Amino acid sequence: MHVFKNTIKNDFKKKLMCVFAEEVEEASKLHKYIALGRVIREYISEAWLQSKKRCLENDKKQVYYFSMEFLTGKLLESNLINLGIKEECNEALNELGINLDELLEIEKEAGLGNGGLGRLAACFLDSMASIGVYGHGNGIRYRYGLFEQKIVNGYQVEIPDKWLKDEFVWVVKRRDKSVIVKFGGNVKLIEKNGRLKAIHENYEPIKAVPYDVPVVGYEGNVVNTLRLWSAEPVGNEFDFFAFRAGEYLKAVEYKYNVESISQVLYPDDSNHNGRVLRLKQQYFFVSAGIQSILRTFKKTDKEIYDLPDYVAIHVNDTHPSVAVAELMRILVDEYELGWEEAWKITTKTIAYTNHTIMAEALETWPVDMFRKLLPRVYMIVEEIDRRFKIELHDKYNEDWDKINSTLIIHDGNIRMANLAIVGSYSVNGVSKLHTEILKNRELKHFSEIFPKKFNNKTNGITHRRWLLQSNPLLADLITDTIGNKWITQPNRLKDLEQFVKDKAFKEEIKKVKQKNKEYLCNFINDKYNILVDQHSIFDVQAKRLHAYKRQLLNGLHILNLYNRIKENPNLDIVPRTFIFAAKASPGYHLAKQIIKFINSLKEKINNDKSIKDNIKIVFLENYNVTLAERLIPSANVSEQISTASKEASGTGNMKFMMNGGITLGTLDGANIEIKESVGSKNIITFGLTADQVMNYYRHGGYFSMDVYNNDQRLKKIITQLTNGFLDVPNEEFKDIFDHLITYNDEFFVLKDFDSYVEAQNKVDKLYKKQDKWSEMSIINIANSGKFSSDNTIKEYVDEIWRA
Repeated sequence: MHVFKNTIKNDFKKKLMCVFAEEVEEASKLHKYIALGRVIREYISEAWLQSKKRCLENDKKQVYYFSMEFLTGKLLESNLINLGIKEECNEALNELGINLDELLEIEKEAGLGNGGLGRLAACFLDSMASIGVYGHGNGIRYRYGLFEQKIVNGYQVEIPDKWLKDEFVWVVKRRDKSVIVKFGGNVKLIEKNGRLKAIHENYEPIKAVPYDVPVVGYEGNVVNTLRLWSAEPVGNEFDFFAFRAGEYLKAVEYKYNVESISQVLYPDDSNHNGRVLRLKQQYFFVSAGIQSILRTFKKTDKEIYDLPDYVAIHVNDTHPSVAVAELMRILVDEYELGWEEAWKITTKTIAYTNHTIMAEALETWPVDMFRKLLPRVYMIVEEIDRRFKIELHDKYNEDWDKINSTLIIHDGNIRMANLAIVGSYSVNGVSKLHTEILKNRELKHFSEIFPKKFNNKTNGITHRRWLLQSNPLLADLITDTIGNKWITQPNRLKDLEQFVKDKAFKEEIKKVKQKNKEYLCNFINDKYNILVDQHSIFDVQAKRLHAYKRQLLNGLHILNLYNRIKENPNLDIVPRTFIFAAKASPGYHLAKQIIKFINSLKEKINNDKSIKDNIKIVFLENYNVTLAERLIPSANVSEQISTASKEASGTGNMKFMMNGGITLGTLDGANIEIKESVGSKNIITFGLTADQVMNYYRHGGYFSMDVYNNDQRLKKIITQLTNGFLDVPNEEFKDIFDHLITYNDEFFVLKDFDSYVEAQNKVDKLYKKQDKWSEMSIINIANSGKFSSDNTIKEYVDEIWRA
């Protein structure tokens, strides 16, 4: 798309006048941002409409990506870049005395996701549009995001994420596309035309209203749709008679109960009501999405039997796996297909990505809860389970291990991952190691039953967001060096390898990294009043706070390093700035204690003048996409230290790598594939392997107390956790102590401690050889194109979706 500077300028002024009745000089920054956003959305709309027309006219297969999360980040800058008009827009605003960067800061991130799952979904949508695949997202329009994190006295405090407080300019409400989703009630079976027909009665109807967000591909040729569903009451939302009787809460109770479905991402499920609400959310957006897909398909001249040739529904993790039963329900009840016909269509239409081996994330629902909330869907699940059980008994007779592990309904629970596997035609893991663990251990019996279903698709990241947009200094240097083809052909980054020994290029790489570190230093000083040495090693761990991700291991090493410096003030080390960014789930007590531990450590170390700023700790609050874009380009060291076998893939590791950070990590997830790509000399690894970890889980033999007793460093630092050394009450970190010692260190923090310390010493030695470090950085950047989501999506297209 090409839009002239003067066109943008005139359209912007006109929009300010029409919407706010203001001249440029009197408008606030917020009004300027809204006006600009609306102008850009209008430019997008033409391409959006043309994309829809081309898709229908050319009979293109469409992909629908169902996910509980879409962590899109801010959209103004990425839309300007993908439309190819950022420079023109910048010049137009400059002539009006407006700084584009200031307007970019005004935009709030959409509160539609939490971590890697949601960011992956956003990267996938970007890549689908950019490589010309007609692929759309389907999720929930949460009124509030997960939460906004504040650190108060070292503790995480959660406050509402009011991302919709101001206008979200990118969305188009499609009330005419609304559908009804049914909860509760009862089902009766009647005979009609020689077959049983299900009649769903006395249900609670809820209106699902779609809000569409355009997803602009690079160069603006394809614009896809992220459809987000909002729950609204059907009919009268206000009980006037209850209000007149003085029952004011009852008067609006129905409205609030309905709207709670799309109120907040991941409601607390530690109680019954929270669990019910989560199940409601999952069925709500799945049912709405599938109804919408089939309604669109019905408008074509295609037979319903052709659905798999024109539609692929992809289930992102177990949250949307009820899609299997919902598609069956609609095909059987509304299209009146026979069971076998409907099952054939369903199992050729739905594909499933598994993102974890963690039992807590492989969702199950109590039968009683599921049946009460979704009576007709439960009947479908029950029938799928009954038929599958017969098939298992016929094939495997009395192999009860295999039969029991693969049943969908078992021991009073519905196992959603099992439903997704049985009802889909493809099941993929998200890294080579993860897929092997699924096939050979966690889902071994399933992989024996359905060997052709299982495949690997290693996760990816969109290099346009995580390099072109977030690190313009590096992007410009790459383009000046090898040309700009890497923007659409990320594997061309490999061309940088020929400059690994080029002194001038190495010097430029160092300058870019230093400039990015300077930017971050200024940000940290402005926001937290912490002076950071911009020439220190920036050692960064930024990800969700979970015990298996082992921020605790990082913290224990820092405490050990502090002890070493106190014992030897002349210790020869490169100054190190340890930067953390992480949110803990509100109900996850241990994770929140680890945040408090890191911040207590920060207070102790940052205020100790005797260590001469050799160590500094920074905890960046409210980690989100915008903060990641600011942080990742500055990192020298990328901490990817999860317990081996626990991280399915990781995508943060790819983002840091793409920006020249050196991975310090375990042989877990995609770290293994990064090592294969860059070579063992350009990554720093440590710790137990996945096989060793799983062997301990299977056979025992690990005793954390033995490690503790045999390592004087660990004895000292763990004692410091509970003796008031960190200027907190002695009991403050008792839960951390118990996690490590009393409950035998589930994630092998103490077991890997010595190896981790050695790896950190290696970092120090390598960083002192700046020439070598620059070469390592270049090799990482050059090999990062492999992990572009463009490549990942091409694999999905060729091997799963056939789009």
